Amino acid sequence: MNHFYQHHVFFCLNQRANNTRASCANCDAQRMQEYAKKRVRELGLSGPAQIRINKAGCLDRCEQGPVIVVYPQGIWYTYVDEADIDEIIDSHLVGGKVVERLLI
Repeated sequence: MNHFYQHHVFFCLNQRANNTRASCANCDAQRMQEYAKKRVRELGLSGPAQIRINKAGCLDRCEQGPVIVVYPQGIWYTYVDEADIDEIIDSHLVGGKVVERLLI
């Protein structure tokens, strides 16, 4: 199967109206998505046949979040900061090695 992107990464940016449940948006998800997009672009890896970083609405795993999912593999990650995002980019997206410690 031919995929348009080698990796398509979705960052949950969901913000719940009430704070009765966790929201990825409350965990700096917007800034982390922007950071990942910028870093992939700086590495010259964005665009068709490469890597696409996207925003997503609720991915229904906010309690385990913040969350991202990498397609076409369907690998789910959580993260805390830029260092975690760098590790996902460097290890998984560039190197092909899943970051076990961040899996959900």
